[in-house]
Amino acid sequence: MKKIFLFLFCLCSLLSMAETPVKRWGQLQVRGVQLCDQKGQPVVLRGVSLGWHNLWPRFYNAGTVKTLSHDWHATVIRAAMGVKIEDNYLENPKFALQCIEPVIEAAIKNGVYVIIDWHAHDCYPAEAADFFGKMSAKYGKYPNVIYELYNEPVNDSWDELKRYAVKVIAAIRKNDPDNVILMGCPHWDQDIDKVAASPLTGVTNVMYTLHFYAGTHKDYLRDRLKKAVEGGLPVFVSECAGMEASGDGPLNIEEYDKWITLLEQLKVSWVNWSLSDKNETCSMLLPRAAATGPWTDDVIKPWGRVVKKNLLKY
Repeated sequence: MKKIFLFLFCLCSLLSMAETPVKRWGQLQVRGVQLCDQKGQPVVLRGVSLGWHNLWPRFYNAGTVKTLSHDWHATVIRAAMGVKIEDNYLENPKFALQCIEPVIEAAIKNGVYVIIDWHAHDCYPAEAADFFGKMSAKYGKYPNVIYELYNEPVNDSWDELKRYAVKVIAAIRKNDPDNVILMGCPHWDQDIDKVAASPLTGVTNVMYTLHFYAGTHKDYLRDRLKKAVEGGLPVFVSECAGMEASGDGPLNIEEYDKWITLLEQLKVSWVNWSLSDKNETCSMLLPRAAATGPWTDDVIKPWGRVVKKNLLKY
């Protein structure tokens, strides 16, 4: 009897390990404040954002996606398609698609969710609508896909951003009626209170993004997030990290842990920045790390080890 029980236990464990996030949760949906699976049960996605595609294109490949999903247990991967700095999407769209499409397709193959991120700080309504129209036409049939309409607005008011969102959401919904959409908020994705006071109307499966860097953003922004969620706003943390907002400076693990504890309590999804190899605190890898992974601890920088540990923990 003990041998039969052990066999069944091992079999169940193997089946559980083989079950991918998308197979387990399927088509995501937003109910009230909560991201939910296809059955309406709460889901928290936890993952890693790749760095700007135009700065770290070498990590935009299937091997990276496989390593993050299999070894780090990321359930979501963010493809940060740069719409700023040199060689960006507006200047070189062909190269941008050559970077992000292999990531999207590898995420689909590995059964994890993928955020197609319009990684901009300025507003380009026509260009964004065109881009997301094409992406939704090509990938909208896959439940893996999440669209992030605007990474971190800087100078746009919430009224301006609402008009932008309506335009881009309409372009997506022509092709994809149900995949989740993320929309940024004013002032580097921090003024979530302004969004909570006047969210979009007439849209479904839309969430609003908040970004934090734990060395800079502390109790005041956690309180703002908590009030927004408790007031009924669906929030998704599509970018976060444990150092200063510059991406540099010392790690503040105490503050980062406070953030993660709150996000888990609120059942808010979180994505860590960034899979890159720059000489800065927020880059997770050393320059000698292989482009495709897997990565041993000696090429994972301190922040990367924190991220991997937390993903494995949760």
